[in-house]
Amino acid sequence: MKDLNRLKALTPGVVYLAQKTFLFFLTAIGVRVVQQLVLCRFLAVGSFSLAQTLYWTIISRVFYVILQVKIRELWNKWDAASKGARILPVVKGRRIGNLDIMKKVGDMLEKGYPGDFLDEIEADLGRIFNTRGLWEDLIFTSSPDYIKRILATEFDNFVKGELFQETMYSVLGVGVFNADGEMWKFHRRLTRPFFTREKITHFDLFDRHAELAIQKLKNRLLAGHSVDFQDLMGRFTLDASTDFLFGTCTDTLQDDLPYAYSHLGNQSTTTQTRSSRFLEAFVDAQFLVANRGNLSSYWPLLEIFKDKTAQPMQVVRDFLDPIVVKALDRNKKQSLNDPRNSKEGQDIGDNDTLLDYLVKVTNGAILFVEVARYPIVIRDEILNMMIAGRDTTAGTLTFIMHFLCLYPDVWSRLREEVLHKVGMSRKPTVEDVREMRYLRAVINETLRLYPVVPYDVRASIKATVWPSDDPTQPPVYIPSKAPIIYSVFMMHRRKDLWGPDAEEFDPERWLDERVRKYLTESVHIFAVQCWSENLLGSTGA
Repeated sequence: MKDLNRLKALTPGVVYLAQKTFLFFLTAIGVRVVQQLVLCRFLAVGSFSLAQTLYWTIISRVFYVILQVKIRELWNKWDAASKGARILPVVKGRRIGNLDIMKKVGDMLEKGYPGDFLDEIEADLGRIFNTRGLWEDLIFTSSPDYIKRILATEFDNFVKGELFQETMYSVLGVGVFNADGEMWKFHRRLTRPFFTREKITHFDLFDRHAELAIQKLKNRLLAGHSVDFQDLMGRFTLDASTDFLFGTCTDTLQDDLPYAYSHLGNQSTTTQTRSSRFLEAFVDAQFLVANRGNLSSYWPLLEIFKDKTAQPMQVVRDFLDPIVVKALDRNKKQSLNDPRNSKEGQDIGDNDTLLDYLVKVTNGAILFVEVARYPIVIRDEILNMMIAGRDTTAGTLTFIMHFLCLYPDVWSRLREEVLHKVGMSRKPTVEDVREMRYLRAVINETLRLYPVVPYDVRASIKATVWPSDDPTQPPVYIPSKAPIIYSVFMMHRRKDLWGPDAEEFDPERWLDERVRKYLTESVHIFAVQCWSENLLGSTGA
C-alpha cells in the first residue's frame, strides 16, 4: 500500500522524466560498452572522460530520434506507394519541429475563434493534411466522407489510442469516454439498457429543476442584475443529470448565482458551499485535462512539480465516493434481505437510477476481480456520464438562448409553436416534441453552428487508404497509430456543403428546399446524428 501511495504521489512530469532518464542511462551504457570494446581494444583509443561519455550519449540519442523519424517516414512512403496512395501534404512551418504552427493552433484554441488558422491551411493544402508537430503525425480533416469513415464505416479501425487515454486518465479514469475495444463494448453493454424511452422522458424530474432555474433567473433579473446564462444552464443540467443518473442531486441551483463582473463586490460576500466547490472543481478538471492535448505526448513537461488535475479531482471524488459507497451498501442490504436480487440483479427497477443499475450489473462482473477496483469503475462511469449529461445539454441550451436573443423573429415563431402545441401549463410529451417541427429546426440549426463536440480525435490502429477528396489525385495514405483530429464545427460551416449562407443562423434551412438540396444528398454533412448513434453503440451509417 505504501508503494502504491508513493506511485500516486509521482507527478506526470516526474514519471515522464524518469522514463526518459532511464533510456538516456541505457544509451550511456551502450556508448561506454562500444568505447571499451571497439575503440580501446581495436583502435587503441583511450577511455572517455565523463564529459565525453555524456557528449556522445547526447549525440547518440539525437541521432537515434532522427533515424527513427526518417525510418518511419521512409516506411510510410514505401507502404503508401505499394498501396497506390500518396502521403498527406504536410504543413510547412518556419520553426524547427513546426513549433510556430503548434503555437498558432494553441493560441487559436485559447484566444481565437475555432478554425480561424486551420481555414487558411485547408485553403492551401486541402481538406485533409498533416501538421507534424515536433515530428509526430497529427492529421486534421473536416471532410464528411472521412468523418463518416472514422465514426461509422471504419469505426473499428479508429480508437482513442494510448496517448489520449494517458492524457485523460486522471479525469476520465476507466470510463466510457476513455475506453477502446472490448472495454468500450463493455461500457456500452453496461449502460445502454438503462437509457430507454421511459427513462429519458422523465419530464417530472427535469421540470422540477427547470422551474428552480427559471425562478433563480427571475429573481436575479428583478433585482436589476444580469445573469450568466451559461453558468445557470451548467447548474441546471448538472443538478438534473445527477438526480437522474444516481438519485442524489448536487443542488448547485440552491446556491447563489455568481454576479457579473460589474457586481464583483456583491459576489465577494457569497459563501462557497460544498456544491459550489464541486461544480468549480468539476469544470476546472475538464479544462485542465483538455489543454494537455495541445502539446501531444510532451504535455507532462508542464506538470513536473504537480499534477494540475489532482486538486480539483480530489474535490470531485470526495463528493462522488460517499454516493457510490452508499449505493453499494444499499445493494448489499437488498441482496441479503431478498436473495432473488442477486439472481435477477440485471433487471432495471422502475425506481432504479443508473448508479443502482451499475451496482447491480457489476456485482458479479468477472472483468473486475480486484475489490478495490470495483467502486472505482462505477465512479468513473458515472463521472463520464455526468460530463456527457451536463456539458452537451448546457452548451446547446446556452447557444439556443444566444440565437433567440439575436433573432427575435425566431423567438416569436418558436414561442407561438410551443404555446399552440403545449399551452401555458401542460408538460410536453414525446409526441409533442416530435410534432414541433420548428423547435427541431432551431435545435438542429444550433447544433449545426455549435456542435456539442466541435473537435475530436481518434487514432488509426492500422494503416489505411482513403479515396481522395480531389478525384484528380491518388488516394491518401493514413499511417498506423496516427492521431486524426476531425472538426464537425468546420464541416458544418463549409459553404460548398451547406450553401453560400452556411455561416448564417437560419432554422428555415431545415424546412425549405435547402434541406433537400444539401442535406438529403449527403446526410453525413450533419454529423451530430452520427456522433450520438456512435456514443450509444450504433456503428451503422
